[in-house]
This record gives sequence, C-alpha cells and structure tokens, in this order.
Amino acid sequence: MNVIKTQILLIIFTTTIFISAFLLFAIQPMFTKMILPQLGGAPSVWSVAMVFFQTVLLAGYLYAHLLTKYLAIKWAAFIHIILTSTAIMFLPISASISYGSAPENGQTIWLIGMFLTSVGLPFFAVAANGPLLQAWFARSEHSHAANPYFLYAASNLGSFTALLLFPILFEPLLRIKQQSYAWSFGFVLLVVFIILSAFIVCRPKSVTLKTRQIIDSHSQDERPSLKLILKWIGLSFIPSGLLLAVTTHITTDIAAAPFLWILPLALFLFTFVLVFRDQQILPIVLLERLFPALSCILFMLNIVNIGNFLVQFLFHIGFFFIAALIFHNRLYKLRPHPHYLTSFYLWMSFGGVLGGLFCGLVAPAIFNRVLEYPILISASVIGSALFFKPSQKQIYNQVIPVVLIGLILCFLVNVISSESIKNNNFYIYYGLVVLVVFLLVFYQKAYVLAAAIPMLFLLNDSIQTVVNHRTYERSFFGVHKIDIVENGQFRTLNHGVTLHGAIRTSNADGSPLPDRPKPLTYYHKEGPNAETFRLSGQDKASRQIGIVGLGTGAHACNGVETDKISYFEIDPIVYKIARDENLFRYLSACAPNSHVILGDARLTLANEPKDKFDYLLIDAFSSDAIPTHLLTKEAFALYLGLIKEDGLLAMHISNSHLELESVIAALVKEAGVQAVVKYDINKAPASLESRSSSHVVAISKTSRVLAGLLTDNGWAVLQDKGIVAWSDDYSNVFGALWRRYTR
Repeated sequence: MNVIKTQILLIIFTTTIFISAFLLFAIQPMFTKMILPQLGGAPSVWSVAMVFFQTVLLAGYLYAHLLTKYLAIKWAAFIHIILTSTAIMFLPISASISYGSAPENGQTIWLIGMFLTSVGLPFFAVAANGPLLQAWFARSEHSHAANPYFLYAASNLGSFTALLLFPILFEPLLRIKQQSYAWSFGFVLLVVFIILSAFIVCRPKSVTLKTRQIIDSHSQDERPSLKLILKWIGLSFIPSGLLLAVTTHITTDIAAAPFLWILPLALFLFTFVLVFRDQQILPIVLLERLFPALSCILFMLNIVNIGNFLVQFLFHIGFFFIAALIFHNRLYKLRPHPHYLTSFYLWMSFGGVLGGLFCGLVAPAIFNRVLEYPILISASVIGSALFFKPSQKQIYNQVIPVVLIGLILCFLVNVISSESIKNNNFYIYYGLVVLVVFLLVFYQKAYVLAAAIPMLFLLNDSIQTVVNHRTYERSFFGVHKIDIVENGQFRTLNHGVTLHGAIRTSNADGSPLPDRPKPLTYYHKEGPNAETFRLSGQDKASRQIGIVGLGTGAHACNGVETDKISYFEIDPIVYKIARDENLFRYLSACAPNSHVILGDARLTLANEPKDKFDYLLIDAFSSDAIPTHLLTKEAFALYLGLIKEDGLLAMHISNSHLELESVIAALVKEAGVQAVVKYDINKAPASLESRSSSHVVAISKTSRVLAGLLTDNGWAVLQDKGIVAWSDDYSNVFGALWRRYTR
C-alpha cells in the first residue's frame, strides 16, 4: 500500500471517529439543557442523563460487537449505513412532546422516556461508531492495523473538544435551536464519512493477506478469561461512578448548569487521551503511590470544611482526575488483541453503566445522604492499592487492626452522651482523627491507607450525626440535612452546604418560646425580604401572596393573619419537612391555611389566573443558586403577568458563586418595568438570631409602588449592566461565574 493511500485511509478514519465522538458528547449537555426547565434544574437531571447515555452507549457497543463478530464486513457496513441514514429522520433534535410535563413522582422514569423518544436512535447510531470503526481499521491494509487502540485516544479527543467548546463557545453564542441545527449538519457529515470508511474497507484488496493471517490464526487460548473481563468491568466501574459522584457534589453546591457538569466529564475523557498510548507522558507509577495520601488530604478538607469554593473544587476535581488516570491506564495495559477489540469496549462500557446506575439510580434509592461519594473515594483507593498486592501476613498485621480501630472509634462516637456534646468534648475525637490522618500519610503503605480511608469517612459521618443530632431526607432534587446547633437552641435546614432555613427551638434562659416564631436567616424582620413583604399591598385588608420555594416556611411569619398564601414547591420532601410541627413551626403557627402546590414553578404558575398576586417572591434555590430556567425572559414574563398592576415582584438572588444582579437587570430592561435592589451585608452574625446577608431585587410595573423602598436605607435603583437577557434557549452561566469572581 503506497504512502498516499495510507495517509488518506488514516485521515478518513481519524476524522470519522473524531466527528462521531464530537457529536456524541455535544448532544449530551445540549439536550439536557433543553429539558432542565421541566425538572426544576435539579442536579439529579444530569445524573439520570448520564445513566441514560451510558446505557445507550453500551447498547451501541453491543451492536458493534455483534456486527463485527457475526457478519462479513460488507454486510456490517451496509446495515450500519442504513441505521445512520434512518436516524436522520429524527433530526433536528428537540424535546419530544408526547410525554407532556414532568409528574410529581416518578421523575426518573419520565426523564428516561423523554431521552429515549427524543434522542435515542441518533445517539445509538453515533455511539456504535467508535468500536465499529476501530474494528474496521484493524481489518484494513494500514501498517498500524494490528494496534488500532490509538484511535480511541482520537475519539476521546473529539469528545473532550466538544465538551470544552460548549461552555465557552456554543452556550454563549448559539441558541438551543441553532445548536440543534448545527448538530444535525454534523450528523449528516458523519454519515458521508462513514460511507467513505465503509467503501475503503469493503474493497476486495483492502485486507491484506498478512492481516487475514493475524486475525484467522488468533489462538483460542488468547480469548479473554472471566478474570480479565471482571478486571475490565471493575476498572471501568470505579472511575465512572466517581465521575457522577463528584459531579453531584459540585453541582449541588453551585448551580445545575451544563457548564459545571461538563468539567468532570471532560477531564474523564481526557484521561483516555493521555493514557491510551504506548509511550506514557505522565508519571503514572508515582501517581499510584501518592494516590492514597491524596485521599487523606481530601478527607481532611471535608473535616476542616474550607469555605473557598475554588480550593474545594480543585482538590475534588484533582483527586478524581488522578483516579481516572490510574484506572484507565490499567485498562490500557490489560487491552486484548484487536480480534477482541469490540468485546473489550463492550465490557468497559458495561462497567461504566454499572457505575452510573449505582450513583444515578441505586444510591439515591438506598441512601438518605450522598454516601456514594465517600464510598467511591474509598473504593478507588482500595482498588489502586490492590495493584501493590500485599501479602496475607501484611493484611493480618496491618490492615485488619486499622479496620478494627476505626469501627471501635465509630462505636464510641455513637454512644457519646448528650451532656458531652454540649461540653464540646467531640473536638477530642476530631483531634484524634486528624492525628490518625497525619500518621497514615507519613506511613505511606498504600494498602493500610486504603483500609483507613473508609473508616475515616465512617467516623466523620458518625461525628456529624451525633454532634448535631443530624437527620437526613433525600429526594430526586437533593439531600436535606436537619441539624440541632448552638447548644440545642436552633434547628436548621441545609441543602448541600447552604443554609435554607432555621428556627429557634429553645431560649438560653429557659423561658417559653412565643406562639408565633420569629423568622430567621434570610427572612429576618430587618432583612430586605421582609421589607418587600411589608410594603406590598399594605393598605389592603387581605392580600394574595405567592412564594416560589417553600424552605422552612419562615417568610409566612412576616405577613399577617389575613394573608392568603400560596407556596409553589417542586420537592415533596421539603413540603413534608415544613409541615412537620416537631421540626419547623412557621407554617402551623403563621399560615396554617396556606396552599402548597407541588411541581416545577414554571409549570404550576402557568395554571394560575392573571393579575392574581399582590406580592410574588421568587425564592427557589438549588443549593446555592436559583435554577437558571427561572431567570429567563419567558419566566419573567410569566411572573409579571401574575402580579396586579400595583403588585410587587421580589427576586431573592443571594448566592456565593454567580453574579445574577446583571441577569435580572437585563430582564427588567427588556420588559420595560421598574426595579430597585438591596445588597444587605451582615459581615459577622453572632448567631442564627442575626439576619443573614441577602441580595434582593424588587420589581413593579409602576415606580410608585417602589417609592416606599427607596426611602429605606440600602435600596437603590437597579442599573442595567449591558448583558444579553437570558431566555429558555440561551443562558451564559460561565459569564455569571466570571463576573462573580472578577468584580
């Protein structure tokens, strides 16, 4: 085969695989963003999406394996061209209307059905290309046909490029519909390249005699053993599960936006680019030896609980990246002969699906908190330590005592008396944990560290549970933590690491609590949320109040008995918590007749009559940020249509990571209404009795309504910052994040 033909063959196959992988991962954030508005922007949407995409990817790999194993290459190529051509009929990509709106329960099944009917066939057709084209290349007359695994690195480079470009190019510059049309064009181009690839390998002389002999003479003794297949599955399971676990951890604490989901996935794919090669460019052996110590540092960060997001983010992402490098490098070293290439990718994909199923479906059903993350951190350390193969004597003498000591400490923590807790004696246990961690780091025996990590996580979880009398509630929309703090005087509700409400449960002097509880945190009577509540319709005997986001129901106590309050809440667990008088008394004491409508606010508000509310507060949070679909032109028009001519719309935009005032200013300018803003900073609150710092925008159709606020200290006219207003098919979370950290 001459040099020119060789280069043409390589260019066509590399380009086809690159385009295929690019499309495969460009569709994931694009389509997930399409349907986010129907599910409240919950981080779980991405977890379920990942499970769906991994499962269809597995189906695509199985299809490629069966075509390669049982059909001649001409027939396999013919069938695949028919399949990809048929998928064109499902373009352009759009959310299927046959499923209607999301239900109050069973969101996971509804979401999977939506994905299946909307993008199932095009994604399946693209998913099969990676292993199928590599198998075709292995049967070509190219000089590298005997080792086609380098094409997998090219495939993941295409995937990485797609994910990298989405937040910095596609999302800021293209509307969702434009992205869909661009993807459709790319799919048609891919079909053309698949036809070219099939034409090359189906030529009579495309497979040389030498290649035929290699394939035909491949010994049955070299068939992958069951033990090897189990290794492939295990080495794929851990990084795949860890990917979803760390993604949930990150998105819960910032925002449910594709930009934030993409980063871990992009790094996951980039590890394949780095290690699926014969000449390693990274010191993997050194990383394997340092890995257990890194896990101890990560554990320490959880104990110290550093507030700086960037530090936390870099350590969590860094740990995940190194774990993926180690496990994917081991996978490459265990790769089989190209004759079993499709089988290798099939079992790899199967392990990935199991990891996704564990984190996306199983863990939320069996754990009341995000235990899957520490479990997978521990599993990754244990898995990497197995590479060092400790002897049975070492296990007995070093590993088993570590496990026993950890279990004993957990038992002791769980039997601490309540009096010991009040005296803060639990810091002794924290000090002991810190000492153990440092000893382990300096000891540097991988298998001992591997045994200690799960014990340390278990111990820390026990301490948190006992010290704060912590209980957990978990739903599709996240984990809610209920704690008793400040010497038992307050009960708090947290989602992720963000405080969502608090109530006083006892007075320090033992005096009885008032019948009407005092609103705390963001709803303190001296805070801007309370100011907007008092201002709206104050001259009316009875006000119609709408509040998006229930929380603990504290804001109800800023009103009066004649108020008719309607809450719009997406999470049934939040409703259960707020209604429980033994947890939070706000609703029962201040608004016992309030009406709570379950479901996503965009959908449930649309069922309300026009000009209904004297006061409408948008106070829905996904951990630390308002879901982006509640900050669009379409959502804003809905809110304005629901308030009366003299009504007031308030938007609570407090958060640590996104600059949203500019977003609201753009919406206000586009709608032609009036708005004022207050950024109330309480720099050093002594306790939960003090108000929390809060950022609130008040909006009205007439400036007269806002005049009362402008007389109060701290309120100012909202100024337009010149950004483009967000809509259902356009948002720029990266820009909001950038403005927050550069202002």
